[in-house]
Amino acid sequence: MPTLFEKIISGEVPATIVYRDPRVIAFLDIRPAAPVHILIVPNKVIPTTDDIDDEDESLVGHMVIVARDIARQQGIAKSGYRLIINCNPDSGQEVYHLHLHLLGGRPLGPLVQRPV
Repeated sequence: MPTLFEKIISGEVPATIVYRDPRVIAFLDIRPAAPVHILIVPNKVIPTTDDIDDEDESLVGHMVIVARDIARQQGIAKSGYRLIINCNPDSGQEVYHLHLHLLGGRPLGPLVQRPV
């Protein structure tokens, strides 16, 4: 069964695409957690970071370079941004197709709250 992201990549499900090349697609998150919230998704299906193979190293690096370039285009590079990849249920991963969250546009606060 194709994931939501596979359907976006194929054009079956609409999305606001901000970048696309032969290896990745980037689009606006439908439930943004920050003024800028963009997902960078490889066209190759990789369910989680645990499923990344050694030959995917350049693809994952490319995702980060694309995120950097989009952050610059969105005007958030100088003030700062956050990149997040969730892996499996405890992290909050909802779609099992590797994706990199690019968040910024306001102070984001701590990533994880420390226990009291």
